[in-house]
Amino acid sequence: MRRHGDPSSQAGSESGKRQSEPSSPAPAPTPVPTLNVANLLTLSRLALVPLFIGALFAGDGSETVWRAIATALFAIASLTDQVDGWVARKYGLITDFGKIADPIADKALIGAALVGLSLLGELPWWVTVVIAVREIGVTLLRFWVIRHGVIPASRGGKAKTLAQIAAIVLYLLPLPDGAEPVRWVLMGFALLLTVATGLDYVFRALKLRKTARASTAGR
Repeated sequence: MRRHGDPSSQAGSESGKRQSEPSSPAPAPTPVPTLNVANLLTLSRLALVPLFIGALFAGDGSETVWRAIATALFAIASLTDQVDGWVARKYGLITDFGKIADPIADKALIGAALVGLSLLGELPWWVTVVIAVREIGVTLLRFWVIRHGVIPASRGGKAKTLAQIAAIVLYLLPLPDGAEPVRWVLMGFALLLTVATGLDYVFRALKLRKTARASTAGR
């Protein structure tokens, strides 16, 4: 029989007290600031769009030097699309603002290039219209379901963007007429991805909305 002052009894009592004490809550994660490096790169892509347009139409859009400058500006702006996503993922800088602003910046850059090339008579308007309808439609879908959640860019969407960028670069470069078949093949591939990923976004938006409404109704 243990005595009242037995150390082992006191140790057991202290252990019981510690077990009964509620554990301290885990610290809340630090919120990611909206104004971060990844989002600044996205905004820089938007800022390069008017500079690209100015270079594209300089010298009636036919001077080799200005076309090379326009191509370089387009390539630099397109590169930021790859860099900002990598930075956001590596350093945990993913924000809802970035998920929305990133595809909008892509659409502004690519849309400006397509419209510019069509105005110069180097790309059929129907190609520009098909791509523009898809991009505007996807943007509207994002805002339609934004109260239910954000639809991030898919791998197919990224592949579509890369195909569009590669095709546009071929159209921007002052290449000989022999490059026309290569341009058309690459642009045709980009068009197929554009339509296919557009349909995918429609299904994802409808699924997100349906899931969110079912969750709300079940509460």
